[in-house]
Amino acid sequence: MTPPSSAPGGEARLALAAGLGCYLIWGFVPLAFQAIGRLGVGPWETLAHRTFWSIPAAGAFVLAAGQGRQVLAAFANRRVLGWLLLSSLLIATNWVVFIWAVNSGRLLETSLGYYINPLVNMAAGAILFRERIDRLGMVAMGFAGVGVVVQALALGHLPIVSLVLALSFGGYGVVRKQVQADAQTGLFIECLLMGLLGLAFVAWLQAQGEGHFAQSPATMAWLIASGPITAVPLVLFAWAARRMPLSAMGFMQFIAPTISFTIGLIQGEPFTPLRAVSFLFIWGGAAIFTYGAWLRGRRVAQAAAIAGG
Repeated sequence: MTPPSSAPGGEARLALAAGLGCYLIWGFVPLAFQAIGRLGVGPWETLAHRTFWSIPAAGAFVLAAGQGRQVLAAFANRRVLGWLLLSSLLIATNWVVFIWAVNSGRLLETSLGYYINPLVNMAAGAILFRERIDRLGMVAMGFAGVGVVVQALALGHLPIVSLVLALSFGGYGVVRKQVQADAQTGLFIECLLMGLLGLAFVAWLQAQGEGHFAQSPATMAWLIASGPITAVPLVLFAWAARRMPLSAMGFMQFIAPTISFTIGLIQGEPFTPLRAVSFLFIWGGAAIFTYGAWLRGRRVAQAAAIAGG
């Protein structure tokens, strides 16, 4: 019998499942960090555990991919190590702001950040890599810009949480494009760089009597689980992104913020008419972005079919 992954369309189905899996995890992950927050653990302590307990999970993926030598080569390359240090700082910023926001009644702001993130990536591609933005892309970014302005009016200030999340994750993507290492290798080294600092911080907190790791079995279990919760979707995303059309990934990346947005509404976060207008503009920009990605994917498929015919 032919293994499922080698059957016609088998890898495509696995990639679709991996993509859906990573975005579903990211959509519901605020609930995990809210559970940790309710146990009294602060954002910085949560971040420290999150990074440290990601090391075993990320290391397991490196071993499974047979990339041990690549890890050693990366540590011997100062340029690669420098880029990964910068990417670690950016993703750590993203994570600690996210953890703080979901425990401060700002889930709607986090969802806004991840809605505009693809459009930030598009702008970064044009500015830094001279990638061409078509008319649909310009319209999508225009809609998102109006949405951010209206959101600022609704909040009475700039949506700082949304912008920090979008820019830090966008910057992370830009930096990782410069790294000559596979996704699993890069993630493992990032986890090591952040996790060892996190371990030192946790040890200091415990010595001061301010740590929460040993306060209860539930706290211990949640903090350890924060590692795999972090590493698994990142690896699923990297695996799926290399095997799926851009149009499909462009659509699926809005699953996570939609789930977070729904959770925020259910939890009773303020959603004024003006805030609703801002999200309508953001959703409009996301829809135009997705349609543009679908058109580009269709053109590429048609060109490949003509070339192959």
